[in-house]
Amino acid sequence: MSIFEIIGPVMVGPSSSHTAGACRIGYASGRILDEKPLKAIVYLHGSFLATGDGHGTKEALAAGLLGFYPDDERLIHALDLAAKEQLEIIFEPIDLGPQAHPNSVKIVLQGPTRSLTLIAASIGGGSVRLQEINDLPVDISGTLETLIFWHNDTPGFLAKITAVLACVQINVATIRTSRVQRGETAITVVEIDNSLPPEAAAFLKKVPAINRLLVLSPLPGF
Repeated sequence: MSIFEIIGPVMVGPSSSHTAGACRIGYASGRILDEKPLKAIVYLHGSFLATGDGHGTKEALAAGLLGFYPDDERLIHALDLAAKEQLEIIFEPIDLGPQAHPNSVKIVLQGPTRSLTLIAASIGGGSVRLQEINDLPVDISGTLETLIFWHNDTPGFLAKITAVLACVQINVATIRTSRVQRGETAITVVEIDNSLPPEAAAFLKKVPAINRLLVLSPLPGF
């Protein structure tokens, strides 16, 4: 266990779970959307809903959506800054079910050309877990460089991408594919130990089955 899982990261307080973790979730949402968000509907579950006001959870989520790090002093003014940036943020309650972590949130983002639905949890000490992207299950910690592929479910897809990674000596830490159903839309998440060279990313984007590839750097503070 890392010392940061016990005492939390360098951050604007008061809470590593409700503030720093929430900021990281907002930041991850914006990165995965990968364009300027115009509107966010943020559904708060459990403890995020019950005690979030006192812990600055709404401000932290807004700060992350604006691209701020958990230690950015602007965090406490993030809701006002979001309004100035013409980012509309609406907060709503939600019950994600008994299986959901108490510090869970569902974020629905809209940008100029694409939308994103993300479910994530702040699991303690500022650590987070991204659990769903556009209704497909994922398991992203944000501690490693992560490749997110939106693609068609075709035979040999994993063999193709792992072959490219092997050619540039990238070690795969985890890999997971989720799909709507056989032969349809799928998402594959690959956590890697190294940084993917830009030329390898450009080559992977040319694989016919891939609709979109995002290289997600480790979240701030990891």
